[in-house]
Amino acid sequence: MIQGIDYLATLPPILCAVAAVVVLLADAFDLPRRWLGALTCGFLVAALVAVIALAAGERRRTFCVPSGLRGGGPRSCSYVTDDFTLLFQGLVLVAAVIVVLLSLRTIDTEDLPAGEYHFLLLSALVGALALVAARDLVTLVVALETLSLPVFALVGLRRQDGVATEAALKLFLVSVVSTAVMLFGISLLYGVTGAMHLDRLSAGLHGLPADLKPVASAGAILVLAGFAFKVAAVPFHFWAPDVYQGAPLPVAAFLSVVSKAAGFAGLAIVVGLGMPSLGHVWGPVLAVLAAATMTLGNLMALRQGTAIRLLAWSSVAQSGYMLAPLAVGERRLPEAVAATVAYVALYAVMNLGAFAVVAAVQRSGETPVTLDRFRGLARRDPLSGTALAFFLICLAGLPPGVMGLFAKVVVFRATVAGDVTWLAVVMAVNTVIGLYYYLAWAVRVFGPSEGEATRPGLAVRAAIAATAAGALVLSVAPQLVLSAVAAATA
Repeated sequence: MIQGIDYLATLPPILCAVAAVVVLLADAFDLPRRWLGALTCGFLVAALVAVIALAAGERRRTFCVPSGLRGGGPRSCSYVTDDFTLLFQGLVLVAAVIVVLLSLRTIDTEDLPAGEYHFLLLSALVGALALVAARDLVTLVVALETLSLPVFALVGLRRQDGVATEAALKLFLVSVVSTAVMLFGISLLYGVTGAMHLDRLSAGLHGLPADLKPVASAGAILVLAGFAFKVAAVPFHFWAPDVYQGAPLPVAAFLSVVSKAAGFAGLAIVVGLGMPSLGHVWGPVLAVLAAATMTLGNLMALRQGTAIRLLAWSSVAQSGYMLAPLAVGERRLPEAVAATVAYVALYAVMNLGAFAVVAAVQRSGETPVTLDRFRGLARRDPLSGTALAFFLICLAGLPPGVMGLFAKVVVFRATVAGDVTWLAVVMAVNTVIGLYYYLAWAVRVFGPSEGEATRPGLAVRAAIAATAAGALVLSVAPQLVLSAVAAATA
């Protein structure tokens, strides 16, 4: 059997793969670092244009196999560019552009190898773009590893820094274990259904004999455990704080937003398309994970005195909010997936903005950046200080950061509608806990000035301005995201 390939459908990840090779070759010919950054941004914008063009046209699918039914029937495809895929690919590419803007200064100040850095970043991005379009378990795993492997090297790219090396090793070891667990789960699911494509897996699980259901349930739990590592859910979260602190700041932002968004997209694809009939199994498990993740993340964030570790634990807590809607199981699953996707999209803007301001405040070689360094930031640098306060208010879910408030309302509504009321109560308590450390940081921004004026470069200021503009627009009109997500997950 010879499969046809629709190259237009796969154009966004192909452009990023080509960009990775071009940037690496350009660095070999001693192209200036700034030009490498501009080249990377140019390819990312081209990939984003390709996503927009695909969204305007008909939906495409490729790497398809026949149904195996006499008289024909729908084909099963490994790569699909539907509205869900295009929404996440657009989100990932926009976030990647912001990460590259933050990287330009970091590469200079920390003397990182520019060609290797952009090559690894683009390679990881290929995995993220392929992951959100994958519709079979093999493609999902390959895309997930394509996303993960370059990140190990990015985290440890400061070769003389022992903290960075330790963080990279910790991330690598935990990732290897989680991948092994996921592959074991996939082998169980394949053993009971004989299917790898998600549509065939769903059909096989729906009519499964009673004696095979425990095996399928074990497989589903193991697959969820693999994704729980990628999104830093408890108890697979312990790598996050040390890795965020040891990695270059833009890499931490990449992990917090791009990697997390791709992980949640993969999780939503697997439970929504491949295992909806096992919702009674994975739903309660996700509910417990969500409650434990948001609670531990918020409690640990209360104790942090540095910006990166606070954002790391905050990111863990936010993963709990994103998991909560999926805890409804097979009941009202489309609405639950839409709520999770909407939260991921709104969270990406808020969190990237916070990382951008931390990058502006961080001095060359300064790690970690303490929260006291932000005292009086609004007086020293009105743009950065005001933007940070607004991002923190959004993350807390308070007006005028309406986008954060809407994000939390959406997940609350989906959880209550799915009859998981106890989890909604846990979310309410955790929202109150989160208010303290977000507002305590924001108060420092407007306090008396105790530091010298920040001098962020043009690229960092552009990143702050872009994320602040996005947060303002989505606070005024959050329905832009909500409507897009509703259409993509319908």
